[in-house]
Amino acid sequence: MQRDSINLGEVKIPRLFRIYFIPTLLGMLSLCAVTATDGIFVGRGIGSDALAAVNICISPTMVIMGISLMLGVGASVVSSIHLAGDNAKAARINITQALVTGTAVVILFLLATLASPETTGRILGSSETLMPLVKEYMPWIFVTCLFQSWCAIGLFVIRLDGSPKYAMWCNVIPGLLNVLLDYIFIFPMQAGVRGAAIATCISCAVGGIMVMGYIGFFARTLRLIKLKLSRKSIALTVRNIGYQCKIGISALLGEATMGMLMLMGNLMFMRYIGNDGVGAFSIACYYCPFVFMIGNAIAQSAQPIISYNHGLGSHKRVVATERLAILSAVGCGLIVTCAFVFMPSVMVSLFLDSSLPAAKIAVAGFPLFSTAFVFFIFNLTAIGYFQSVEKVVPSIVFALLRGVVFLIPAFIFMPQLFGNSGIWLALFVSEILTSLCIVAFYLYNRNR
Repeated sequence: MQRDSINLGEVKIPRLFRIYFIPTLLGMLSLCAVTATDGIFVGRGIGSDALAAVNICISPTMVIMGISLMLGVGASVVSSIHLAGDNAKAARINITQALVTGTAVVILFLLATLASPETTGRILGSSETLMPLVKEYMPWIFVTCLFQSWCAIGLFVIRLDGSPKYAMWCNVIPGLLNVLLDYIFIFPMQAGVRGAAIATCISCAVGGIMVMGYIGFFARTLRLIKLKLSRKSIALTVRNIGYQCKIGISALLGEATMGMLMLMGNLMFMRYIGNDGVGAFSIACYYCPFVFMIGNAIAQSAQPIISYNHGLGSHKRVVATERLAILSAVGCGLIVTCAFVFMPSVMVSLFLDSSLPAAKIAVAGFPLFSTAFVFFIFNLTAIGYFQSVEKVVPSIVFALLRGVVFLIPAFIFMPQLFGNSGIWLALFVSEILTSLCIVAFYLYNRNR
């Protein structure tokens, strides 16, 4: 593997970080670009209400994706250990258990949410005006979660099995197909928001089938294996899944934070502004994954360097890497903030006609929303550092602070204090409070 030729203990830190960061960032941003293109088609081809309806349905799917990523990360780590110990059967059992569990979670999710789509829509913050669009979009996009779960878990397995190029195509082909089908369903066929959901469902189904086809029939080592249904086997499955979840929980918390941001934002914008407010916020939510992926790319690029040198006891290289990662986080955060402050009209006009009320609300709100981004990326980078040096508890605590403890009250109280502007500033309050806690924790431990 190419990574084996990189000496993590001797190569200069700036060069090491650059080797990891550039391809990681480009890969993650390319996936976000496909999602944004999907939103552009919906906004331009159907309208702001359609964007709002899509945004209302997305937050639960992000939680399901987080659970799947948690299982994928955990299964990958556990299987790697088993393969290193020449125990391929145990590795195959773990990846099969992860895929079965992910499938079961999605089926339960579908049964709970699609039994009454209207009730689910109301819980997620839909108005009566948006409800018809939500009911059209929801069933198809929720079914898509099954194929997305297979991809989220399976891509870790495929890379571990030694086929990273095939894993790449499992992302690229569905992404390109989604763009093509979105155009066909929305414009020539005039299928509306249901057409957009069907396009996404078909595209993700292709990706899911590619993943499961490889693991089921073409994998070198990590093929699916028949699981036993005895009491002992079920107990072992529960134990294995529990351990996988423990290892991969940070991935879940990261996705859950994005899901909580969308859910609370939808609820508050609907309450204070209405459909146009949710439509405006939905545009911000299409850009949020770009910010998230930048922070994620920095954390993932620093992780192998930090972990390796932490294991060697090379404290100076650990500190140097984290310092570079933090500087990169601040720099990238400032660049993204400048884009939102100085070019909101350009960014919004990609999705909606600038004369629409939702577009005007978004243009006014983007500069306020962007005040969070430096702290947003800093927090992701810092949490990644704690994971890299095996400080699991601080990483979980800070992830919960930014995703639940500070975020929910901020969305509730900020609009009461500052009106509609307070909704846009809620993320800033949550992220800066988390940053202060991280800095306080660091200073406290440094002085001990």
